[in-house]
Amino acid sequence: MQIIDGKAVSKAVKQSVKAECEELKAKGVTPGLAVILVGDDSASQVYVRNKEKACEECGFYSEKYALPASTTQEELNALVDKLNNDDRINGILCQLPLPSHLDDKEVINRIDPIKDVDAFHPVNVGAIMIGDYNFLPCTPAGVMELIHSTGVDVSGKKAVVMGRSNIVGKPMAMLLLHENATVEITHSRTQNLSEITSGADILIAAIGKAKFVKADMVKEGAVVIDVGMDRDENGKLCGDVDFDDVKDKCSYITPVPGGVGPMTISMLMKNTLTAAKLQNGIK
Repeated sequence: MQIIDGKAVSKAVKQSVKAECEELKAKGVTPGLAVILVGDDSASQVYVRNKEKACEECGFYSEKYALPASTTQEELNALVDKLNNDDRINGILCQLPLPSHLDDKEVINRIDPIKDVDAFHPVNVGAIMIGDYNFLPCTPAGVMELIHSTGVDVSGKKAVVMGRSNIVGKPMAMLLLHENATVEITHSRTQNLSEITSGADILIAAIGKAKFVKADMVKEGAVVIDVGMDRDENGKLCGDVDFDDVKDKCSYITPVPGGVGPMTISMLMKNTLTAAKLQNGIK
């Protein structure tokens, strides 16, 4: 069993983004990212700080808008409109979840698709579906990088994605399909779950249930990617996979923390770089 080091893979992605950013700066273009944070969700604040730090590391220009929880939909929409029209900003990211009185769908739909570096806008989602896209959602794209880092060829493999969210599960299945895997998606209504998961050469867990995946659910020699970010009974950070139970059965596994997490932010940097190039007509 080998542990897939998300920190190392993430660092390599950021280094290549930084090198490309230097080339863009030489042409007078500095990639710019705006992050909007509404309210005081502590997990979101940590994510936003990490994104700011990554922008610094890559040499990007960044702006942060920390809005009070009382912000109205009109105020939020007006800020998105302003950023859509700001040439210094190539990527706009609105940290979810938003406070309950705000409509995240309305905000996502309002962001210009060419600045939608999260790839949540329906235009970008449709582009991913047909395989002709500018951006990929950060977490699934990061997962693909981690799988590639193992040297395992996805083509012809059976892949099972546990979870059907719009942010991870569905796009994840599409990316695996684009690389010729045979894909199955499981969810809360799936019957004979262990039977399905234990047939997977590549198993991706994104269900938000701490230590849910046990050894009997995993095929001998499988690649196991844990997208979960949960707390165990002692309040310790863990994933959807019971790491200690599963680790001896698989060929590769991601740890939590230090697996998928760092990749999400690196892929956001990659998307912002892509957006800067697209908006400035640079190939």
